Amino acid sequence: MLEPKKQAQDTIINEAERSNALYISNRWLGGTLTNFRTIESRIQHLINLETRRESGEFTLLTKKESLGYDNQINRLNKNLIGIKEMTEMPGAMFIIDIGKEEIAVAEARRVGIPIVALVDSDCNPELIDYPIPGNDDAIRSIRLITGRMSDAVIEGQNRRIAQRTDAGDGMDDSEDSVPRMITYSTVTAEDVEEKSNQIENENQSSDDETDSEESSEKSSAIAEITEEDVTAATEDED
Repeated sequence: MLEPKKQAQDTIINEAERSNALYISNRWLGGTLTNFRTIESRIQHLINLETRRESGEFTLLTKKESLGYDNQINRLNKNLIGIKEMTEMPGAMFIIDIGKEEIAVAEARRVGIPIVALVDSDCNPELIDYPIPGNDDAIRSIRLITGRMSDAVIEGQNRRIAQRTDAGDGMDDSEDSVPRMITYSTVTAEDVEEKSNQIENENQSSDDETDSEESSEKSSAIAEITEEDVTAATEDED
């Protein structure tokens, strides 16, 4: 989202943050799209400075050096705060006043990024892929169109998440991505010992029953063998 106009800056910032979109609300830096490597290096430099300041490294410097780095961070944030997370070319651009942002329009057309823009009567709609007729100076018009654009961005993000979920692409089996549930047992050590003794007694009882069954089977077999021997001996005597 791009619009450095004062009457549109607050709207652009609020709606971009609501829809988690990138934005530029101060000034378009020449080469933001056509010379993205340079812009990316400045973004990385800004992130490094902020990381050093958060880690307390600036406290080890002199007051003059620390103030110099703070001023540099503020100056970079003034133009790059809305695109610090931009690691690749955006998929589309939304511009309020294409008459004042001719450089941005030219760069987007050169690199092939589609443009959605609020086009007033004094602008050329043929330069825009998706022109929206409207007043690009009125605050109410800017708020209305920018709010609808943010709603469309949010809806598109939700659709993408739903498609990934249906396709199974959003599911990750790694332990880091799956929240782990930790449960705490209420069983004490005495309960564990009692349960172990109970299981041991049941096993011993089952072994005794098995031995008794085997003994009865052996006795029956011996009785059968003895009866057969007696019958055979009686037949031999006859």
